[in-house]
Amino acid sequence: MKNKNKMRNKLAIYLRSAVLLCCLMALPKSVFAQNNVIDEVIWVVGDEIILKSDVESLRLQYLIDGKKIDGNPYCVIPEQIAIQKLFLNQAKLDSIEVSESAIIRQVDMYMAEYLKMFNSKEKMEEVMNKTTSQIRRDLRNSLREGETVKMVQDKLVGDIAVTPAEVRRFFQDLPQDSIPYIPTKVEVQIITQLPRVSLAEVDDVKKRLREYTDQVNSGEMPFSTLARLYSEDLGSAMKGGEIGFMGRGMLAPEYANVAFNMQEPGKVSKIVETEFGYHIIQLVEKRGDRVNTRHILLKPKVSDEDLTKSTNKLDSLANDIRDEKFSFGEAALYLSDNKETRNNSGLMPNPYDGTSRFEMQALPPEIAKVIEKLNVGDVSNALTMIDDKGREVCAIVRLKDRIQGHKATITEDYQNLRDLVIAEKREAILHNWIVKKQKETYVRINDGWRECEFEYPGWIKD
Repeated sequence: MKNKNKMRNKLAIYLRSAVLLCCLMALPKSVFAQNNVIDEVIWVVGDEIILKSDVESLRLQYLIDGKKIDGNPYCVIPEQIAIQKLFLNQAKLDSIEVSESAIIRQVDMYMAEYLKMFNSKEKMEEVMNKTTSQIRRDLRNSLREGETVKMVQDKLVGDIAVTPAEVRRFFQDLPQDSIPYIPTKVEVQIITQLPRVSLAEVDDVKKRLREYTDQVNSGEMPFSTLARLYSEDLGSAMKGGEIGFMGRGMLAPEYANVAFNMQEPGKVSKIVETEFGYHIIQLVEKRGDRVNTRHILLKPKVSDEDLTKSTNKLDSLANDIRDEKFSFGEAALYLSDNKETRNNSGLMPNPYDGTSRFEMQALPPEIAKVIEKLNVGDVSNALTMIDDKGREVCAIVRLKDRIQGHKATITEDYQNLRDLVIAEKREAILHNWIVKKQKETYVRINDGWRECEFEYPGWIKD
């Protein structure tokens, strides 16, 4: 049982670290690499390479984060990267693509966190040794790869059926010292409000976009040049605003409706409003159910005055809820701008397990900081945070419930135990797939990197 758990845990670490690996590999080599490291190709997996500098970057990042590597890092880390590349190669074969709008939202959230961490754009660029546009570009690419890996895994695994009898048998077979500890979890209700941007600010954004359109139509300036200079989607701005061929479902609905109705390459659309801001779009090319476009994105700025108005309004609302003039759920239904939560009394859904329970570290940091100090039933003062679309919003939260950490029981934690059984089955499927894929994939490992006890011995084929 212990050997089985060890295998399962190691595989879980590999799979869960896919997004982390992608993001860490996006960090500049100069931040982590030692001066005496000469870069070289150390592994080849299919048509993908693994560089020595990739391994060094990840190894030193683990040290910085205080994370223990179970084994020789020069064996463990390359194997982690190689496993990731197997999944990415499968994505190519299956033509799996992720939603670009979802990736943009994640990039915006990361960038907001970076700016908070470094306190200024200039400091961020200095420490990371990249321009802001380069940081956004690398984040966009790495997050896209991480999400692609997850989509491949989900497709390979499919739906896993688990019976109550299997869950009970799993629990009964666990040694006492292996019964999982269920960490403290919380249920949180939230009311969010987008600070109202002034009409003057929106008019100014639209005026600028109209001016760009006039410059393109008159031949004064190419669309791509204007995108590089002014677009606030910095990832595509570097490419002259071009986002590549996208399916309808990969774009924001309002953007897709306009882009797919455009007929003449080079023409510029009217102004389009999406959840990300305001765009003008230029058609590059259509291919079947895919379209390639350029765009210029501008985001109206929220003034400090508008932000203060929103926080004051929510503080007043919180007081009314505390005075029991109405319930938090009623206020969420009629006053919250969060479409995902307002019809469920403001209860936040956990996107990772389909429940409404969160471990503290899984909450947005601004919310976790507040929730930690609340008693069950308490309502917070207004706070500001970056939402999942990269927008600055104001919010109040209520601690609906707190379930203290404890050893799992079959009666209280059936869902958690069922999830463990599903995870075990999932990891077994993926483990077997990796073993099979190793046999079908060309792998070359340089001398000096082969003397390892790999988790998957099939890398060495000669």
